[in-house]
Amino acid sequence: MADPDPQPRTTAAAPDGERPLVASLCGTYLKKEMQSLYRQIAGLKEHRNIVFAEKVANLEMFPFEPLVRMKKRTRPRPRGNFLLRFWYKHVRKQWPPPRPVGSVGRENAYYHPYDLVDLLAKHRPDVVHCYYGHKAVKYLWMLQAADIPFVISFHGVDVVKFVGEEGYDEKLAIAFRDAALVMARSESLLERLADLGCPREKLRINRTPIPFDNIEFRERSAPADGRWVLVQACRLIPKKGIFTVLDALPKVLQRWPRLKYKLAGIGPSRDEIAEAVRVRGLSENVELLGWLDQSQLQAVYHEGHLFLHPSQLTQENDQEGVPNSMLEAMAAGLPVVATLHGGIPEAVTSGHDGLLVPERSPDELGEALIDLLGDPAKLAEFSRNAAASARERFGFDSQIRNLEDIYREARGLERVAPDPTPEGYGARVAAL
Repeated sequence: MADPDPQPRTTAAAPDGERPLVASLCGTYLKKEMQSLYRQIAGLKEHRNIVFAEKVANLEMFPFEPLVRMKKRTRPRPRGNFLLRFWYKHVRKQWPPPRPVGSVGRENAYYHPYDLVDLLAKHRPDVVHCYYGHKAVKYLWMLQAADIPFVISFHGVDVVKFVGEEGYDEKLAIAFRDAALVMARSESLLERLADLGCPREKLRINRTPIPFDNIEFRERSAPADGRWVLVQACRLIPKKGIFTVLDALPKVLQRWPRLKYKLAGIGPSRDEIAEAVRVRGLSENVELLGWLDQSQLQAVYHEGHLFLHPSQLTQENDQEGVPNSMLEAMAAGLPVVATLHGGIPEAVTSGHDGLLVPERSPDELGEALIDLLGDPAKLAEFSRNAAASARERFGFDSQIRNLEDIYREARGLERVAPDPTPEGYGARVAAL
């Protein structure tokens, strides 16, 4: 939700020419919700970075150089092999075909839809970082042709996106095989990747780096007039559990009728949420704030008393990593009421800095809210603990250091800092 820290971090690293080069490979650089990617791309200290992207957007939010837009290539028109072309196009309904089916010359035997191979040959990076798993599958043959070590980072929905579709699982297995290392934002996502067949010895934890320096901590206390403010900041999609909040609110409002639920974000479920608020008679207690920049969101956090994030697994098996907005809210001193879902329990310790309840359970969510709001001493204690734990475990510098160590591993070098990947994922600290 929040805009990225616009100021690049300064460092005493070696001059540019002496630092190894990373090529960050994106589909779109960058969608508004991709602040965490920007923090990684712009925050490297010991490596230089160049970005290759299919599309470019929101440069005013995410300024970066050098940035190269990949050029799309026209597929060579095959000649001959009419029957094979007919088979793929009209019988299998698989067009373009998965392999060359015509005589187009040996130089075009394997069509690359973008000029990525040429760009990598020109700039000669030491390692390629492919953001999102399904993009790694899309660019797989080009990455193979470039013959440069590459790593893949998974961020949430891309763990399951396209899984089960014809041909995808086989390509994903090849991507796992050929990648030097495979990253995910949370332990739960690492486990999903292992279930999909990624070798555990290649898996690395790659938590989102959060710049907490400009987030002001404020210990929370009960409002004297009962005007509680509950905050949620997220993309407005089913995974975020917003309708569970709306179902839980009436029970809480019986005790605190002046309470406000402030929801910041945009997304495809916005109109459905607005209609649900109207139908439930919650218009006086729910505010849909839309998209907020960093300063606006911090102002909402400042006036809030508690942060909500009751995420849930969707029918498409889309699950949460560790939500960035939740970590920022914790750093500001907001205790969390959320669900036992995805990577949330890796950031929130129930009974210490928040309360966790089962998914899709408005009754238990409502009880947790009443419990915490009704105990000012616990609210203040959880507020202090939330700020401390977020800063200790998800600070910007430590996560950038870990990412750069992953690049070192991919290049066959030893790490500088210990690997934070949990035991059981085969983390390596020795040179490859």
